[in-house]
Amino acid sequence: MSLFFQQVLNGLTLGSVYSLVALGLTLVYGILHIPNFSHGALFMAGAYMAFFFAGTLGANYWVALVAAALVTAALAVLCERVVFSRLRDSPPLHDMIAAIGLLLFIEAVAHAIWGADFRRLAPPYPGILRVAGTVLPIQRVLIIVGALSLMVALHLFLKRTIMGSTIVAMAQSREGASLVGIDLTRVSMLTFAISGALAAVAAVLFAPINLVYPSMGSLVILKAFVIIILGGMGSVPGAILGGMVIGFAESFGAFYISTDLKDLIAFAALVLILSIRPQGLFPSYSR
Repeated sequence: MSLFFQQVLNGLTLGSVYSLVALGLTLVYGILHIPNFSHGALFMAGAYMAFFFAGTLGANYWVALVAAALVTAALAVLCERVVFSRLRDSPPLHDMIAAIGLLLFIEAVAHAIWGADFRRLAPPYPGILRVAGTVLPIQRVLIIVGALSLMVALHLFLKRTIMGSTIVAMAQSREGASLVGIDLTRVSMLTFAISGALAAVAAVLFAPINLVYPSMGSLVILKAFVIIILGGMGSVPGAILGGMVIGFAESFGAFYISTDLKDLIAFAALVLILSIRPQGLFPSYSR
């Protein structure tokens, strides 16, 4: 039974990281209708920024996390201003091509600065907890608690604040939001900033139990797209639930079937669920 609960912990850990990454991705798609493949590069950039602040400058882990989130949010806004805002009236394919180009460019910059070596970010609390025979690494508990806290905070921000309401209004109707005086440029920048910060926090929480390397965001972004398609394109609850579904599928699949097939299991889950519910698990804000 302890092995079962161990897989539950692993599933919650993976699901929490995937959900945070997918949340940022689904916000950008649901509100701005941009399939932002460069989101994986923001995930990678957040991990490297934390490694720079903590490993090179010697900053505290939590200071490095906040600094990485701010820098990555600024990078996301820069991408929106320099690239995506200029493609606003272009065909959707142009956004996709530009996003892939940004992904490759940012990965190349990271490779040029830090090289291709694998790096690791030291955990702030390397100890473990034991509960009913189950080993709980403190870092995994931090990932779950931190991710769930951010999800709740994002939900409250979107539902209880004026700025959050403007984001939802723009997702429902861009033209209508413009007619009532909402600053579309400001909302676009804020959406990208939130997206980048969520990706960075996910990366920094995950980095102590994973490796940091230039292409670390490529597989994550593929799974994030699986998650938002599974949950419903543009749906915040769908991104959270989809992330948990994929996380648990990978964890239990790797343990009970094969570690070599854990990535395949995620895509198989997508096919199975979409064959039953083609529209995804939840409707998006724009529906």
